[in-house]
Amino acid sequence: MATVYGIEYTVKNSKGEVVDSNVGQAPLEFVAGKGQIIPGLEKEVEKMEVGEEKTVTVPAAEAYGEYREDMIQTLPRDQFEGIELEKGMTLYGQTPDGQMVAVTVKDFNDKEVTIDYNHPLAGEDLTFDVKVVTKREATPEETLTGQVGAQAQGGHCGSGNCGCGH
Repeated sequence: MATVYGIEYTVKNSKGEVVDSNVGQAPLEFVAGKGQIIPGLEKEVEKMEVGEEKTVTVPAAEAYGEYREDMIQTLPRDQFEGIELEKGMTLYGQTPDGQMVAVTVKDFNDKEVTIDYNHPLAGEDLTFDVKVVTKREATPEETLTGQVGAQAQGGHCGSGNCGCGH
């Protein structure tokens, strides 16, 4: 049976800068084994009990992957018509197969725009201060759908974007 964890965390990049935290907010809940959080953190959380706190360093390969130069692309500027471009801004689009994708604008001029498909934290070793707040057995619906709090609704999970094929 799958397990649902609720965690509080603060994550720092390789420079020691805090890049995200949910401390003081609702815990991040996830179904273990469904790829909902980075693999290196999930592996450590699965060894922890409720109330336990730990500092975990996750290497880039087990976080958002290594930085890849082949994930940088230069496109014609006219594909960005109507967008006020800024270096470092994040743009959202869809891949040909309909997946949402975020890209970072690396550079641009009158003719071309260079975008980066790497996750902003790719290539970074991340350090998490993590605390397990809750831990329980997943319901059959949560195990099936991977969604915390999922309810069976006429044989599918209702939202249409849960990856269950409905």
